[in-house]
Amino acid sequence: MTRLPSDLQAKLTAAAPAGLAWSAVENDLGVTVAWAELADKEELFPVAKVLADLGARLSMTTASQPPAPEEEEEEEEEVEEGAEAAEKPAKPQPMSFGGTPLDGTAYRLAYHFDLSGDTVTVLADVAHGGEIDSLTPLFRTADWGEREMMELYAIVVRNHPDPRRLFLDPAIEPAVFERLIPYSTLVNAASTKGLWDKIAQVRKETVA
Repeated sequence: MTRLPSDLQAKLTAAAPAGLAWSAVENDLGVTVAWAELADKEELFPVAKVLADLGARLSMTTASQPPAPEEEEEEEEEVEEGAEAAEKPAKPQPMSFGGTPLDGTAYRLAYHFDLSGDTVTVLADVAHGGEIDSLTPLFRTADWGEREMMELYAIVVRNHPDPRRLFLDPAIEPAVFERLIPYSTLVNAASTKGLWDKIAQVRKETVA
């Protein structure tokens, strides 16, 4: 049986008037995993405040840069000789729940909260170079996760108490992994081969 408060969805929805998409799954052991996707990233802090007041713990913060949706191939229509081809209307840009363009440059931020043994993940979409509020006033555990986000990607975390780099020298341009090694490649242990392939390619181009 879920341990989440019965009115949790209502409380989170009230803290996010722009919109909140809620879903939850309970497994055979009674553990619930819930997701709350925000329509407006600016409502992250008030939603997190509700969870903090309920005694939640921020267990992890992750960021990713989802690729743009693949375009479906269309069958070419035969045009009779002398007939003019009708102009096809431009396809609408795919958008997230909150209206962030899904163009391969935007970020999806996931804040994973533990609440009485169940998990609530709050999702927020941020455009490339965009900003989001720091949760460190509510959860000290947000500190390193937010600094890592700023180091890996072109994201600004507003009001962070210590926005220094964690590992990279401050002289290095920001979002270095995004430009040189995709984060998904880095975490699946394929970064070494990928990096050496790039070095080999540069050497070939230099020699040529």
